[in-house]
Parts: sequence; structure tokens; C-alpha cells
Amino acid sequence: MNARTPFDDLFERRINYPDFEQQARLARLVGLDDQKSRLSKILGLLVNPAGLEAWANRHYGGAQATLDAVLRRPPLVVLAGDVGSGKTELAETIGDAVARQEGIDITLLPLSLATRGQGRVGEMTQLLSTAFDYAYEHASRLKGAGARSRGAVIMLVDEADALAQSRENAQMHHEDRAGVNAFIRGIDRLANAKIPAAVIMCTNRLSALDPAVRRRAADVLTFNRPNEEQRRFVLHHLLEPLGIAGAALESLVGATGAIRGARDYGFTFSDLTQRLVPSIILDAYPNNPVNSQRAVEIARVMVPTPPFRDDAAT
Repeated sequence: MNARTPFDDLFERRINYPDFEQQARLARLVGLDDQKSRLSKILGLLVNPAGLEAWANRHYGGAQATLDAVLRRPPLVVLAGDVGSGKTELAETIGDAVARQEGIDITLLPLSLATRGQGRVGEMTQLLSTAFDYAYEHASRLKGAGARSRGAVIMLVDEADALAQSRENAQMHHEDRAGVNAFIRGIDRLANAKIPAAVIMCTNRLSALDPAVRRRAADVLTFNRPNEEQRRFVLHHLLEPLGIAGAALESLVGATGAIRGARDYGFTFSDLTQRLVPSIILDAYPNNPVNSQRAVEIARVMVPTPPFRDDAAT
């Protein structure tokens, strides 16, 4: 019998919450308040149903049938949207908010892409099954006597379409089909056991995910490029301390959006925070203060990340 695949070969690392560093990373994700709030609530219900029961008893004196309908959902959330929209960063840090919200310790297990294997017969199925075994065993030890959990596990699957692509694709290899089956069995196993575990999947290609995976999602959160209001919020938050405000800020908001006749898309969140703002600062460093006019010029010549085209899976 083959030896069990080591934990470190299946997961990139282990992140424990609450954690001040993760809390700070989450706070820096400006412009995503709606997604933060919704995801933390969904995960809280999935990993610690006692919170929902306490809410129902406080406001309605029970309503068990209604609660059961909410809690029967599989422990899966899909984050879908364009590149640079904050999906992965939110998935890696939201555990801190959930841990503080529910008053429990949470462990994040980011699945390694190595679980795809190298195409050998049965390899991908075996690797995925073992990864779910680890998550299952860890979460089982955290299940409380009642609905209250003593902790929780969240498995993160980034670039999820690489592991759970649609089996309707005629070109799909047999090993990939078997891997998707193993992934679905893993989700169902966590759901049936009613243990404090959840899975977050991030993808740029929602249409490429297998329909059975999408059907099992308790929710699909969509991430788009920031609109004008969100760009203004992000840029004000980051550049107001450097003296950029008023007309200059509005020029930056306009320069980072879609431009008629040039492009039909604007900057991503990561374009704003990881490319534009650092470029503005580096342009002035080390001898000069930030110049508003130069900041606008930099934004106007910078090319935003092209959209990822989520064409229907074939």
C-alpha cells in the first residue's frame, strides 16, 4: 500500500487566526466591504452554526425548520471575478474576521496546485482525497458537543478551475474527470459529517467550473473591477495623506476608469494599490514630494491589466 502523502506536499502553508498580521491585510482591502461582510457571515454560519441558532432564539424563539434549510447548504463558497479584483487576498485573510466574529480559532489550509499530480493513473484522485482527509480529521477534532464549534478549518482552492473544470468538456482527460469526482466527494463528505469545515474556491473562469461544483456552492460572490465610487474611495484613502485631493483626485479617478475610444475597462484594485500608488511614490522618491500633476500623468500612461475573458467552457 502506498504511504500517505505528507501534509506539506498537499498544502502551501498553514495560516492560523485570529492574527494581527492577517487582520491588517484584511483592513487594507478597501472597497470590498460588501464582499467582506457577506463572506464572513456565510463562513460563520458554515463553521459555527451555534451563532445562527442563538440569533434565531433571540429574535424568533426557534424556527428550527428555517434554520435547517440554511444550515443544510454544502460548506462551499465560490469567489469569482476578474484578475486583480481581490479574491485571493480576501480568501486568505477573511478567516481573521470570522475567528473574531465567532470567538473561535480557525486554520486556513491553502491547497497546493501540486495536487493536480503529473498525470499518472489515479494520482490526482489520491492527492485530492488525502487533502480532504487531512481537513476532515482536523475539523472533526474541533466539533463541539452541540452546535458550538471549538474551532474550524477552511480549505482554500485558488485557481479552482484548474482542479474542478467542467466534466462536460469533451477534451477533458480521464484523470481530470476522476479528480473532479474526488473533489465533489470531498465536499459532500464534509457536508454530511456536519463538522466545522468550509471550502473557499477562487476562480477567474466561473463558467469553466463543473456544474455539480457550482450547484453545491452555498454562495457565489462576484468580484468586479472598481467603479468610479470605489476608485475614488481607494485613491482618497491612499493618496490623501500625500496631499492629493480635490481636482487632482478627480482627475485620477477619471484616468483610471474606462476611456472612450481607447479601452472599455478601467484599473483593477491591484492596479491601483500595487502598481499606480507605488509608481507615484517612486516617481517622487527620494528627493521630492509627490506632485499631483505628475501623479495624473503617470495614471494616464499606465496600462491597466487586461480583463480575463470568461468564455463559456467548451
